[in-house]
Amino acid sequence: MQVRLEDLASIVGASNVITGDDVAQRRVDWMTGIPCRAGAIVRPADTAELVDVMKLCHVAGQPVVTHGGLTGLVHGGEAAPDELAISLERMSVIESIDPVGGTMTVQAGTPLQKVQEAADENELVFPLDLGARGSCTIGGNISTNAGGVRVIRYGMMRQQVLGLEAVLADGTVVSSMSRMLKNNAGYDLKQLFIGSEGTLGIVTRAVLRLQPRMASELTALVACPDFNGVTGLLRHMGRELGGSLGTFEVMWRNHYALLTEESGRNTAPLPTQWPYYAIIESLGNDDARNSAQFSAALEAALEAGLIEDAVLAHSDMQRQGIWNIREDIEGLIDQLAPLFTFDVSLPIPDMPDYAAQLEQAIVERWPQGRIVVFGHLGDGNLHVSVSVGDSEPDTRRAVEHLVYGPLAKLGGSVSAEHGIGLEKRDYLAISRTPEEIALMRTLKRALDPLNLLNRHKILAPES
Repeated sequence: MQVRLEDLASIVGASNVITGDDVAQRRVDWMTGIPCRAGAIVRPADTAELVDVMKLCHVAGQPVVTHGGLTGLVHGGEAAPDELAISLERMSVIESIDPVGGTMTVQAGTPLQKVQEAADENELVFPLDLGARGSCTIGGNISTNAGGVRVIRYGMMRQQVLGLEAVLADGTVVSSMSRMLKNNAGYDLKQLFIGSEGTLGIVTRAVLRLQPRMASELTALVACPDFNGVTGLLRHMGRELGGSLGTFEVMWRNHYALLTEESGRNTAPLPTQWPYYAIIESLGNDDARNSAQFSAALEAALEAGLIEDAVLAHSDMQRQGIWNIREDIEGLIDQLAPLFTFDVSLPIPDMPDYAAQLEQAIVERWPQGRIVVFGHLGDGNLHVSVSVGDSEPDTRRAVEHLVYGPLAKLGGSVSAEHGIGLEKRDYLAISRTPEEIALMRTLKRALDPLNLLNRHKILAPES
C-alpha cells in the first residue's frame, strides 16, 4: 500500500477504513465467493470525501478498485494486496425526485431496487430491471452499461442516464448533472463513464430518467416448435403489440427443463417437451384494451403455428412463478456447479446454430459436459452456462475459446451486458478493432495517466 491508512481515516473516519481479516470477510463477487484481497477498503460518505481520498491516492501513486454491489460476473471487483478498494456502500441517498420532469437524482451506491421502489411511490417507473436488483447499485449499472429484461422497450442503462458526476484519478470532479432530455452543448462527457467499468473515473451521482408507470402489465409463457417459430413470434408480437411490447425473453429447453422438471425447483406451467420457451410481457395504460390486444396476438400466433402452447399469468404469484424459472441463477449453480457463465451477443438468426455447435463441441471434448442457454432475444443477447466437471484455469480457457471463437466470424460480441473486467480482457479483440482498442488506450492515458483506476481491467497491460 502506497497511501497511509491514517491519512485515509482522517478523511472518512477510522471505522470506515477496513483492514486485516475484516477485508477477507468480504467477497469480490456473489458467484465465486472469492475473498477480497485488497490492502484495505475505504468507505467515503459523499463526493467530497472521495475527492480527498483520490487526491491522496494520486499523490502516493496508489491504485484503487471501485466496489459497488459486487454482483458482477467478470472479476471487475478483484483487487490485489497492493490495491485499495473504494466501496460506495455509504453513498446510497436518493437526493431528489422530479415527478413532472420525470427524473431522479441519486448517489451511485443506491441499490437498483431502492430506485425502482422510490419511482413506484411517485407513480413512475425506472425501467432498468435485472435479477440482481436487490444488490446491484446504480453506479455499477452505469459502469457496466447494464441491460436487463426490458431493453427491447426502454434500451440499455445508457438510455436511462441524463446526467452524472464522476471523480477522476487525481480527485477532479466532472459534474455533468443535466436534467435535460436534450443537451447538445459540446461533447456529451457522461458517455465516457457509462460502460467504462470504473477505468476512467468513479461515478458518484447520477440523474436518472423515469418513465410513466403502466396501469396494465400482462405476462405470458409460450412454447415454440422451432427457432423459426421464435423469430416469427418476435416479429409478430412486435407488430401486433407495437410500443406495448415490453419483454421478450427466450429459454432453450435445456434451461426450462433443468429448473422445473429435472431439479424440482420450480413448477413448470407448460410441459417440457418443446425446444424453446418465451416470456412475453405487454405494458399498457388501458387494462381492458391491453388484455384484448395481448390475447388476440397470442391466439393469432397459435393459429399461425408460431407457438404450440401458452399460459397467461392471472396474478402476481403466477407471474412471479414464470419469472422464477428464468431468474433462478442460484438453481443453475446448484445443479451445474462448477460452471462457467457467459453473456454474448450475435445476430438472432445465427443463435440456434451457434448454440447447437457449441453444445456439440463441449460434449465432444467433455462427454459429461452440458450447456444451458437463455437470453434477451429481442436485443440479441444470450446467456450461456457451461458445466464440464471442473473449474480449473486451463479448463476455463479451453471453454472460453469454444464460446468466443465463433463470434468473430458472426460479428458478435464477447460481452452483451456484463462488461469485460479481467475475465474477458484477452478476448476484447474479437469484438473491437485494433483502432478502437488504440483509442480506448488513448482515453485511458488522458484521464488516468498514472493508471490508478481499476488498472488492468478491460485493457491488458501494455508491453
